[in-house]
Amino acid sequence: MIELDGSLGKSDVVNSELISLERELSSLRRIGSIDSFGLYLYGLVLKDKGCESLAVTVFVESVNSFPWNWSAWSELQSLCTSTDTLNKLNLKNHWMKDFFLASAYQELKMHEEALKRYECLLGVFRSSDYIQSQIATALYSLRELDEAEVIFEDLLRNDPYRVESMDIYSNLLYAKECFSALSFLAHRVFLTDKYRPESCCIIANYYSLKGQHEKSVLYFRRALKLNRKYLSAWTLMGHEYVEMKNTPAAIDAYRRAIEINPRDYRAWYGLGQTYEVMNMPFYALYYFRKSSYLQPNDSRLWIAMAQCYESAPLQMLEEAIKCYTRAANSNDSEGIALHQLAKLHGVLGHSEQAAFFYKKDLERMEAEGRQGPNMVEAMLYLARYYKSEKKLEEAEFYCTRLLDYTGPLSIEQN
Repeated sequence: MIELDGSLGKSDVVNSELISLERELSSLRRIGSIDSFGLYLYGLVLKDKGCESLAVTVFVESVNSFPWNWSAWSELQSLCTSTDTLNKLNLKNHWMKDFFLASAYQELKMHEEALKRYECLLGVFRSSDYIQSQIATALYSLRELDEAEVIFEDLLRNDPYRVESMDIYSNLLYAKECFSALSFLAHRVFLTDKYRPESCCIIANYYSLKGQHEKSVLYFRRALKLNRKYLSAWTLMGHEYVEMKNTPAAIDAYRRAIEINPRDYRAWYGLGQTYEVMNMPFYALYYFRKSSYLQPNDSRLWIAMAQCYESAPLQMLEEAIKCYTRAANSNDSEGIALHQLAKLHGVLGHSEQAAFFYKKDLERMEAEGRQGPNMVEAMLYLARYYKSEKKLEEAEFYCTRLLDYTGPLSIEQN
């Protein structure tokens, strides 16, 4: 298997035993003298030969015969690339089936369904660190970073030498820019086992947060030497190459990630960003569309696509508005979408819609206790809009608020 994978790419080594193995195992299956582990091996042979449909059938037979072989479940999961395939599986009811479905939902980005399954399993296996880590991973994927962080901290407290799933925790700490916590985690996993792909990935994240992108790439490459199919390492290494302005290497890394898992929306998104940097907006749009199709509830993807439509070469403002609308309906925590919707409607002369979105944006900023140029812009537009509509009381209300505004830009904007 190591020869097949090569160090960082596929080699042309062919397993010459596959044909004889398949012949022998298929005849044993036909006469019914094969056990679940023989079926598991037969499934592996079929998968390597590209007979995926039959491989699924054989793996199902294997897990139905002996449900406790997690390796067989994992191989079956790797072949379930859509919910349709998953729903068609004829699996016997067993608690291992629940573990499999939860893991498959997680892989198919159905994080809410995965979370429900894992929470049910936690009711039975109360002290399972594995289930806790999967719940934390699902929460991280749903952008519930604070809740996920609490669970990861508990996991480390219970098991200080834990390395499994700590790479997800390092991604979370990176996203929150918790430098000291990430530094502590990197030091801990280095002392525990520095030759694990997860450890290399955590150390790479630490160097990335420090801005040492060359060292970060070095550790991502180490992670990939230990496990060539380590998906997040390819994707994150692509991000590092983007930071280093090495676009060919970034594109190669993202494409490797997509080869391993075509459902990895982060790699598609990374390709979109890279082609946008290269001023190739139509290519960028293709990849942004792919990523938003795979992760339709992520506002960041819709905003990226909208900004691409809005950019100088395209100027497709109506399309940008549609994307910003999707972003606003997808829990846009940064509030970029509402402000841009207001601006674009203003540019297109849709004054009523612009006023509506400026008002909503203003309400959001007040609720979050934010101030700044966006607040001034919103109040100024609303004052002018209501004045043009002869609604002088409303216009006076926003003018008074502008006069009372203590921010640094109020006089300049007025």
